[in-house]
Amino acid sequence: MKFAVLVFPGSNCDMDLLWAVKDILGEEAEYVRHDAESLAGFDGVLIPGGFSYGDYLRCGAIARFSKIITEVVRFAKEGKPVFGTCNGFQILTEAGLLPGSLIRNESLHFVCKTVPIRVVNNQTNFTSDYQKNELIQLPIAHGEGNYYCDAKTLEQLKVNRQIVFTYENENPNGSLENIAGIVNEKGNVLGMMPHPERAVESLLGSEDGLRFFKSIIKNYRKAVAAK
Repeated sequence: MKFAVLVFPGSNCDMDLLWAVKDILGEEAEYVRHDAESLAGFDGVLIPGGFSYGDYLRCGAIARFSKIITEVVRFAKEGKPVFGTCNGFQILTEAGLLPGSLIRNESLHFVCKTVPIRVVNNQTNFTSDYQKNELIQLPIAHGEGNYYCDAKTLEQLKVNRQIVFTYENENPNGSLENIAGIVNEKGNVLGMMPHPERAVESLLGSEDGLRFFKSIIKNYRKAVAAK
């Protein structure tokens, strides 16, 4: 499986994603710049955390208009896997690929620590290697990770089982319903504030993020084999 790791001015987790899938899992991965116009030859897209375009206006608001995002939207509409972590999650909501938005943390402070995350839905292409309701340890690092949506959207998220991850024990940013990560209705686009790519080796304090990427790869190969 070949991954495109997007890079925007201000990205700072692109190397983490590339390292996780290429060096740890042995899959193909390449950086793709924000001004690129094609994702030809790639099987999955990874959108990193950081501060794209300095987080001016709103987090992800300018990155959403980058040339590569037009191609990401097309890629997603074809049903191919797209994952965004932290600023990547923010970009996905700004681009309309995921509902809702990420606003300032309730505390108005940047939060950086490892937190317990519950796998609410393990029936997605991103979470099939986890157990339902399993608790995992993943790091977070953000100032605008407070997930918000209106009541109608929240009800749709619940009915469609689009809430994939929730914060456990504490809500570090004030997110609605403790939401830490969601998937689109089609199930091929997932955004989350925690960083699974920073939890793929015991040296980092947790290996709980490894199965996230293994799930993507395993389900992609199943889909290819079924064709």
